[in-house]
Amino acid sequence: MNIRVLGAHNCESQSSKLISLLIDDVLAIDAGGLTSSLSVAAQQKLKAILLTHHHYDHIRDIPAIGMNLAFQESTINIYSTPSVYDVLTTHLMDDRIYPDFLKYPEGKPTIKFTIVEPGKPEQIEGYDILAIPVKHTELTVGYQVTSIDGKAVFYTSDTGPGLTGCWQRVSPQLLITEATLPNRYEQYARQSGHLTPALLQQELASFQQLKGYLPPVIVVHMSPNLEEEIAAEVADVARALDNPVTLAYEGMQLHL
Repeated sequence: MNIRVLGAHNCESQSSKLISLLIDDVLAIDAGGLTSSLSVAAQQKLKAILLTHHHYDHIRDIPAIGMNLAFQESTINIYSTPSVYDVLTTHLMDDRIYPDFLKYPEGKPTIKFTIVEPGKPEQIEGYDILAIPVKHTELTVGYQVTSIDGKAVFYTSDTGPGLTGCWQRVSPQLLITEATLPNRYEQYARQSGHLTPALLQQELASFQQLKGYLPPVIVVHMSPNLEEEIAAEVADVARALDNPVTLAYEGMQLHL
């Protein structure tokens, strides 16, 4: 399994893109930095997109990829929860901001949407997919993706503390999770359903105690203007746990 970090941040700038992961060039998770990172030819190779929740930085490029595929006679399969479907069709693909690509072009719409049921294993494009609820806003899910040879990655998406129930249901060889803010913003992180490095350390220690191991950890969704501070604190977490905990960056390649 080859994983490319297309976007690693929660805010966009010249040097940072919104969150999006690409697996084996065919499966994407979240779509904040999807079309801005891939050529149209690469977008046409995509078979499916898994969306974790309805916030803008995770769904932004869905209308854009719908537009890019509209004249290519291609269809992309999108999987997520009902709340994501509602936001996409009500606010982005509402025939005012963008066409409703679930219906357009007529006769061959470029987007097909399938509702996922948290906790129910799915087979999607040759991968075993398991959506697990995490501690963010409304119904946010993380995804465990397992390849045909048994390699598994779990991406929590945005989450706050309290992941013990989540850890019980996954067994990845690679964990991708978040640290949106540095430790001095802990109160705000808790209120908004996010992690700081210190909160992340507690969650990783919980994983290790529960599962008996801790996989390599990749951290995403950093606030770019606070990234140096987050990086220093994440390095402290890695030392405390004696385990690789690494900040992601745009274009980062991961192999399982």
